[in-house]
Amino acid sequence: MRVVYLRGLINLVAAAVLSSMFAAGAHAEDLLVTDNSPGHRGGRLVMALRSEPKTLNPVLAADETSRNLLECLTADLIHINRRTQKTESALAKSWSVSADGRRYTVHLRHGIRFSDGAPFDADDVVFTFQVYLDEKIDSPQRDLLVIGGKPIAVKKVDSYTVSFDLAQPYAAAERLFDGLPMLPRHLLQKQYQEGDFSSAWSLSTPQTELAGLGPFRMKEYVPGDHVLLERNPYYWKQDRNGVRLPYLDQIEFLFVSSEDAQLVRFLSGDTDILNRFGPDDFALLEKQAVAKGYHAYDLGPGLEYNFLFFNLNDLSSKDSPGLAMKQAWFHDVRFRQAVSGAIDRGAIVGLVYNGRATPLWGPVTPGNKLWFDPQIISSTKSLDRSRELLRSAGFSWRSDGTLVDSKGQEVEFSILTSSSNAQRLQTATIIQEDLRQLGMNVHVVSLQFGAVVDRLLKTHDYEACIMGLVSGDADPTPDMNVWLSSGATHLWHPNQSHPATAWESQIDALMQKQLVTLGYAERKRLYDRVQEIVAENLPIICLVSPDILVAARDQVRNFEPAILDPYTIWNIEQLYIQ
Repeated sequence: MRVVYLRGLINLVAAAVLSSMFAAGAHAEDLLVTDNSPGHRGGRLVMALRSEPKTLNPVLAADETSRNLLECLTADLIHINRRTQKTESALAKSWSVSADGRRYTVHLRHGIRFSDGAPFDADDVVFTFQVYLDEKIDSPQRDLLVIGGKPIAVKKVDSYTVSFDLAQPYAAAERLFDGLPMLPRHLLQKQYQEGDFSSAWSLSTPQTELAGLGPFRMKEYVPGDHVLLERNPYYWKQDRNGVRLPYLDQIEFLFVSSEDAQLVRFLSGDTDILNRFGPDDFALLEKQAVAKGYHAYDLGPGLEYNFLFFNLNDLSSKDSPGLAMKQAWFHDVRFRQAVSGAIDRGAIVGLVYNGRATPLWGPVTPGNKLWFDPQIISSTKSLDRSRELLRSAGFSWRSDGTLVDSKGQEVEFSILTSSSNAQRLQTATIIQEDLRQLGMNVHVVSLQFGAVVDRLLKTHDYEACIMGLVSGDADPTPDMNVWLSSGATHLWHPNQSHPATAWESQIDALMQKQLVTLGYAERKRLYDRVQEIVAENLPIICLVSPDILVAARDQVRNFEPAILDPYTIWNIEQLYIQ
């Protein structure tokens, strides 16, 4: 009788709870059904991270390690599919855009819960954007949420609908929602209101005070050794067979400080996935792949473009008389064209990257499926054409082959690059030899990366430089700071108050116009023209795009690496162990 009584009491309590939930307007879970090949549950996946995370706070995370870890713990409203490079629904089941492109109305999935079981709704979204937009928090994402000089206005419409008002149309606005993890208001609001948000979710925060909407949740953190994640039982995705994701029971991230050490751990079987490695190691990995049961992938060019550029800043001849003289050469587009034509990009691909790179003549790589401009003409090395250009610009050669300008000054300059990047240092050496064939005396100067950045952006104390940039997204918008003449990363002459040249003014206008143009075809036409102006005027001389190289054990299924970061675990919820 006691057992019957207890069962009856439990049933009554359960009925009361369900009744109160439905009275409060609760909804069944609106799960997202994925299109991946169905897998099975269980197992642990092991990966290496180059360093320990700096924080578990997604609003403050700026380092790559923290972001990679948080990819597994958090989720965003709209997601960029790393394979297709297009947006798709996530926590937002759907969204609509007003005719003028200034209002986005986002409809949330019903019945979704954080990893601690608490419900997720519009209040969490409004709170999240309040935090990201708070100037006192100084989140790295805040600048992306200020449109036309005004912060995005976020308003709760109802429990599952949120509106976002923009000061002006913003063509790529839906892509902004990717990379903005939603926060649990029930856990973080008090700390935020007390002005202590910057200390929230440190590495020492108890697991009971952490919750996210990602496929995993924190289980264990051992400083100096590893972090262990376990399946989030409330995750909001399922496969087409109705199996709730993720498939994996756990993910373990080991802290392995160097690329060489990560390679050793992978080859020894300690880890299951190798997330990016250098071209020198690809042949070694490929040779042992069958025997050791893994596969090495060359995904082709990513979104990184490496380039040479000259110092075109406005500098006083009194402060830098030697550089001012050389800038007369650098400012002449024919000089830059001659340099570009003398560079053997094929040799750089072969000798520096062992064939694991793609030669470039424009800043958008072929890996960018949506925005690459095939009309930019690639050309082979031609010393004859380069000599013609130099003659037309007033240069000539002495009897010993030394190139001199119209005043008889020998053409001599230095190329600055980072000492920590072996590939760029080797590239500079190849260019040094290529330009020697034109009679130019080129010196290679290597400094620590931080010192290079200081010279480029602060002191402007350099003559030429080799650098690389990686677009944060396939869309042109994240590169606004590079192409606008006023941009801080407009490297050859940053932070201009007015465009220094007519073609830079033209790029400014095109970039601003594509930003507010809502149709893809017209935006593509505008951005193609930007790429073509860059290729014609060569403020940067594009060289190569390194291939994305990754590896994974054969037992890891549904592995679909992509050229957008995170390369290997963007679909971590779909991976399973065979």
